[in-house]
Amino acid sequence: MAVIAVYSLKGGVGKTTLAVNLAWSSATQSSRRTLLWDLDPQASASFLLRHQRQGKGEAQAVFAKEIAPEKLIVHTKQDRLDLLASDTSLRGLDRLLFNLGKRKRLAKLLASMEGRYDRVILDCPPGLTETSEQVMHAADASIVPLTPSPLSRRAFEEVVQHLDREHKGHGPVLPVYSMVDRRRSLHRAALEAEPDWPAIPMASALEQMAVNRNPVGVFASRTPAALALASLWRGIESRLVRMG
Repeated sequence: MAVIAVYSLKGGVGKTTLAVNLAWSSATQSSRRTLLWDLDPQASASFLLRHQRQGKGEAQAVFAKEIAPEKLIVHTKQDRLDLLASDTSLRGLDRLLFNLGKRKRLAKLLASMEGRYDRVILDCPPGLTETSEQVMHAADASIVPLTPSPLSRRAFEEVVQHLDREHKGHGPVLPVYSMVDRRRSLHRAALEAEPDWPAIPMASALEQMAVNRNPVGVFASRTPAALALASLWRGIESRLVRMG
């Protein structure tokens, strides 16, 4: 089982869009048994996969070991893709994890799912927090979306420096340019500076995900954005296979 974190220091960079589409690609393109674990209290990934909130606030209870993860996991409409949904209780997750003092709580919860899933995608809340520390410890690879700008590049470098300093021996960290508009000179310059970094274009099809409440590959599979996401997943999957 491989754990892939989709993480960013700031919001509004297409993090959840990326997480949902990568999870769908894992399940459909690679036929992997896939779990998307929504750790962001905004619950956008859960919404996009048509989860109906129950209002019980049980997402945090998984970390307190008051309820087993499998009790909250639901099947989605996509074959081989399951969801562990978020809810507003995760707003208090950082405090809970700090009070528990269990730095490996997430890693141990993930270990309990070994054998059930081939790939677990974590949609992480933004920022350097107690939750992100748990994610960085547990992830086999981290995908970091960033917009093509100097500030975003600086934020990415801060993530890498933090991992190198606090999580020695961490898995690969893969930057992905998101919301790319090649008409903008700043974006073109960023792409030219890092030609090997994957780039996902800004596209109305991605915005339509919130209307369709489906991954873009379900309703607009031949659009440039969908094709770019499919290519991105193939690269990630190939790397995971090589990692063993």
